[in-house]
Amino acid sequence: MALGIRRIGVLTGGGDAPGLNAVLRAVVKTAIRAYGWEVVGIEDSFEGLLGQTNTRRLTVEDVRGLLPRGGTILGSVNKGAFVVEMIEGRRVINEAAYREAAENYRRLGFDALVVIGGDGTQLIAHEISKLGVRVVGVPKTIDNDLVGTDLTFGFDTALDIATDALDRLHTTAESHDRVMLLEVMGRHVGWIALQSGIAGGADAILIPEIPFHLEKIAAKVREREAAGRKFSIIVVAEGAKPAGGTEIYQETGSAQKPARLGGIAERVARDLSRITGKDTRVVVLGHLQRGGSPTSFDRVLASCYGSAAVRAIAQEKFGHIVSWSSNEIATVLMEDCVEKTKSVPANHYLVGTARDLGITFGGEED
Repeated sequence: MALGIRRIGVLTGGGDAPGLNAVLRAVVKTAIRAYGWEVVGIEDSFEGLLGQTNTRRLTVEDVRGLLPRGGTILGSVNKGAFVVEMIEGRRVINEAAYREAAENYRRLGFDALVVIGGDGTQLIAHEISKLGVRVVGVPKTIDNDLVGTDLTFGFDTALDIATDALDRLHTTAESHDRVMLLEVMGRHVGWIALQSGIAGGADAILIPEIPFHLEKIAAKVREREAAGRKFSIIVVAEGAKPAGGTEIYQETGSAQKPARLGGIAERVARDLSRITGKDTRVVVLGHLQRGGSPTSFDRVLASCYGSAAVRAIAQEKFGHIVSWSSNEIATVLMEDCVEKTKSVPANHYLVGTARDLGITFGGEED
């Protein structure tokens, strides 16, 4: 067991996800009740360790009522001074910011740090650990694309929201004989689109891992039309792309803000309408998938992760990320997880299941 642990810090980084507050609650309650440690929250992710620093002590009273609450009481940052960029295959970081954060970590008397976030946040944690900061990571992303764990908290909630949207779109699509397209998050991977598509009875699922042929999607619409099913439901991950093509980006109208991924569903809808003559409509879920109260499963998973992170500190498993593997909580080396993406394999059983159910991906195998 770790000796000399008296005070730990905790922060949340990257995009918000349902369950962040549940992890914070579990970290605080476990650290205080089980080990008698002091817990300090670092606000606005690693940015809170710069300058005058921005921290606050967290007590059991401070985390009451957080279990069902969305968002994060500590705030979060997507970009900032700690962004790790890859230039010509080499990591480039703001070394001064990392050194300052490590110095403030020591000045504030932290003995360890719990870092809650996705791949980008865990990469920052991995880099700062090289400066002597003792870190334990908690995996968070609604995309479920983090290597080293079967599940990330937030994914189940996002999946429920997408499935509920599909259920609602079915009624209006059938009432008006329309082709309805639902665009969901999934920049590089299609886990949300794949599983919500199966759960929501979609007719086609477009994901980044399987480039699609538009004519094959149109053929599915025509096949349903011929069978008397005059409406179709299509789920589109935001990072989906046509065979031989690239992802679709939307201009922000500002030189300071780069173009954002999105718009693929609109493109597919427009082309399908032209080819099939069908009336098409698009719904983009966007940040609705990130907000609101976590599902019961995500509350349990987040709670397990929070308590496991504190136990990992007690066991001196620094430089590790807690994970969910084969229905068990475990830890994996941080360096084995960062800068990797858990994509949907082409031969994944869920892809096979979808095809068995008559769902097309518009790919070569379809």
